[in-house]
Amino acid sequence: MNIVNLTKQTTPKIPWKKIKEKILGKKYELGIILSGEKRLKNLNKKYRKKDKKIEVLSFPYSKDEGEIYIDIRQKKERLAFLFIHGLLHLKGLKHGEKMEKLEQLYYNKLHESR
Repeated sequence: MNIVNLTKQTTPKIPWKKIKEKILGKKYELGIILSGEKRLKNLNKKYRKKDKKIEVLSFPYSKDEGEIYIDIRQKKERLAFLFIHGLLHLKGLKHGEKMEKLEQLYYNKLHESR
């Protein structure tokens, strides 16, 4: 797992690896890119043809490899939730009730383990 912070902000202390392994497993190769809203908006426009702000984007490259771009300008709790959201997309889930339940489940487990 590799975390790249493209901003001047400090990388938040979130258990990135623990969360990733819980959702995707240990073998999944993940790149996490922390960026500002402008870069994410440009990526959203380029790859999804949507010209609007977005907080998280997931790019699956294979069954065992992908990247997540996250807008770092969020509160720590929101960043953790967005990370979980992005991981579930890499796992193949689409927006809907099942995904929402899993987001809440993993988010609650994160807070229980602190």
